[in-house]
Amino acid sequence: MSDRLSPLDASFLFLEHRGAAMHVGGVMTFAPPDRGRFDAAAFTALIGDRLGLVPRYRQKVREVPGRIGLPVWVDDPDFDLDHHVRHTALPAPGTEDVLRELVGRLLGRRLDRSRPLWEVYLVEGLADGRFAVVTKTHHAMVDGLASMDIGAVLLDLTAQPRETPADDWRPTPEPSGLELAASAAAEALRRPWLLFDVAGRAVRDVGKTAATVGRTAGGALAAGRGAASIRPVPALHAATGAQRRYGMARSTLADHRQVRKAHGGTINDVVLAVVTGGLRRWMITRGEPLTAGTGVRAMVPVSVRARAGRNANGAVPAGNSISAYLVDLPVAEEDAVARLAVVRAAMEVYKRSGRAVGAAALIRLVGFAPPIVHSLGARMTSQFSSRLYNVLVTNVPGPPRPLYAMGARMLDMFPVVPLAGGQAVAIGITSYDGGVYYGLTADRDALPDVDVLATAMTDALAELVARS
Repeated sequence: MSDRLSPLDASFLFLEHRGAAMHVGGVMTFAPPDRGRFDAAAFTALIGDRLGLVPRYRQKVREVPGRIGLPVWVDDPDFDLDHHVRHTALPAPGTEDVLRELVGRLLGRRLDRSRPLWEVYLVEGLADGRFAVVTKTHHAMVDGLASMDIGAVLLDLTAQPRETPADDWRPTPEPSGLELAASAAAEALRRPWLLFDVAGRAVRDVGKTAATVGRTAGGALAAGRGAASIRPVPALHAATGAQRRYGMARSTLADHRQVRKAHGGTINDVVLAVVTGGLRRWMITRGEPLTAGTGVRAMVPVSVRARAGRNANGAVPAGNSISAYLVDLPVAEEDAVARLAVVRAAMEVYKRSGRAVGAAALIRLVGFAPPIVHSLGARMTSQFSSRLYNVLVTNVPGPPRPLYAMGARMLDMFPVVPLAGGQAVAIGITSYDGGVYYGLTADRDALPDVDVLATAMTDALAELVARS
């Protein structure tokens, strides 16, 4: 089976359990079309027509019997578009509070493993004739950057939908359990040569990273001690349940650029400073003590897809190409500009030293563990994530120009990121058409005040703009 999941992609399957649905996605709202009502049935048909551009969306995951090999992607012979594209409506008057409540409930439902791992919800009934599209795609299929690419495939650059190539897809016959096992066994027989080659490269990569860390941060041991020294933040630490809430904060790219121009750094530095200021304000409303030793550690994933290049066909490979930084956010610092300076300096050190959490190199080694051990290791990573970091903050740039769905202009695009075990909230940020949109996925019981946190981030940005 040539289309076997990579160790990293398989990890996102193994990480999933009742309290951790591992899907990414987005919440997009649209203005009504210039002419007539939005035709939900026609949009559903359009999605079906364009699935040939994203072949993975008609494939499902098959486990290998006995887990003697990593799972594989196979065509779904019973693919049912109506199962994946669903239509619903909000009760009048169609407020965004009701939309967020609906999104929270949708995010708490895990995707059906017996089918392709994605869903799209068309939500009508928003005020002023607007409607929303909510997408869910399993993280095993795609990382944040590629999910934006796939979303763009289903949308258009103009109000007139572009022509879609004819699609004569026919599913490849699904392999039997015996065939899956035989393929995995045959691969295992070739493993000694593969292991020697790839593990050797991984060891060299890890060695280079360790040497760099040693020169700039006191060595890998010191980095390990730093990760182990994180203190739980009660407001951000929770026994994660299955239910979710969702928060949204709108802002403009112009405001972020104004702050960057005045104080230096990157847009991502400004985003992290906004998150830091928002968490500080929210923690104060919670009565969380803020002392000189108080810190919130963020895991900040970064895509290495661009560095990985394109394949022989000129396309960006599907799947996950991710590395990450662990960044201490100075929530105890009172001054907004000083918080930005601390974040900027920390990110500068990471970029110079290469001290990213080594997904690209380390996963190669992990992948050669038997899949059963690999799945247990992935689950342990999820279970103990609260000991490594307090909050996930992921920033993915989106399209800079307007997009359309069947003639309706997309107004905004809020990202959806998964919530790991022991975490109370995860924060996704994306830019689109001059806006910057913060999407907050929260545990329903731990964060009934997720909207307070979203508002606090808006206020934190306003504070930075006022100082710029």
